[in-house]
Amino acid sequence: QVHLVESGGGLVQAGGSLRLSCAASGRTIRDYGVGWFRASPGKEYEFVANINYSGRNTYYAHSVKDRFTISRDNAKNMVYLQMNSLKTEDTAVYYCAAMSGGVSWISSDFRFWGQGTQVTVSS
Repeated sequence: QVHLVESGGGLVQAGGSLRLSCAASGRTIRDYGVGWFRASPGKEYEFVANINYSGRNTYYAHSVKDRFTISRDNAKNMVYLQMNSLKTEDTAVYYCAAMSGGVSWISSDFRFWGQGTQVTVSS
């Protein structure tokens, strides 16, 4: 099974930026759709963004559209989430997840999950 590990989280001021990375091992990521989700006390496993297997199609939650960018480098087995103009409400644990057979915005559709990385945005 594919194993996913997130990194790049941290503490930033509102308006700042972070770049999250999702590294895949065990299997190549190129055959999987990948999503980013976030979990906070009030919004468990909220959808953030997804990207199809080739990287040609992306989809974003309205709350992050035009601020976040999801991308992938299949040759490196990596998926990224560039987060700009961060807001305090973006504070959460961020997870990358993979699924076969397409891509979805529903957390239960994803079979493989990373351990999460904490993002904290201060005012």
